[in-house]
Amino acid sequence: MTHTYKPSVLTSLRAIIPQRDASFLEALRTAETQAAKLTDLIGDERGILEHHLTELPRLVVIRENIPVSGMSYWNGRQWVIVLSVKEPAVRQRFTLLHEFKHIIDHGHAGHLYRTTHKLTGADQAEAAADYFAGCALVSKRSLKAAWGNGMQRVADLAAHFGVSEPAIRVRLAQTGLDKTDDVLPRSRCARPIHTSRYERQQFIRAPQSTRQRSYA
Repeated sequence: MTHTYKPSVLTSLRAIIPQRDASFLEALRTAETQAAKLTDLIGDERGILEHHLTELPRLVVIRENIPVSGMSYWNGRQWVIVLSVKEPAVRQRFTLLHEFKHIIDHGHAGHLYRTTHKLTGADQAEAAADYFAGCALVSKRSLKAAWGNGMQRVADLAAHFGVSEPAIRVRLAQTGLDKTDDVLPRSRCARPIHTSRYERQQFIRAPQSTRQRSYA
């Protein structure tokens, strides 16, 4: 009887990490790919919920009165994610995914996040964890689909995706959907108009399209 090995969720996500020094841009792309992979592995149309992570082996989530949004650590037996009990549920959900990204990065942060003259390695790791959480909870494809279907108010989008309004604003900026006042392109061509046979042919610029760009 043949047994097919199926890697754990954590192993599958860590396998995406480049096994070499990466630029910060590549680290962000890696985070987005991992977020999409996690979504696929979970396969729940409601999105990623807390129980999806707490059901993973050797991972527990607790809530305490702490002075920060969250933290994570290995206690010798399992990974522990601590969330601030004082923060609203949508914020806790975002922090949960943020801290999970730190767990994914464990042992790999050294070549994913290298200090530059602009950002320290620690700052890059925090930014990548935020980006991972945003992509996991509000994927680019799902956000653009909702936007294209007419859901364009920040409050409505936040409620739809189960995240905070600031998180939605960030994702709108990251996907370019915050630029709702489209600048229409200049006319590409001109059209001939009636001109006397003795005059040089005259043209008029073709009218600009009034269609707005589709984000769907």
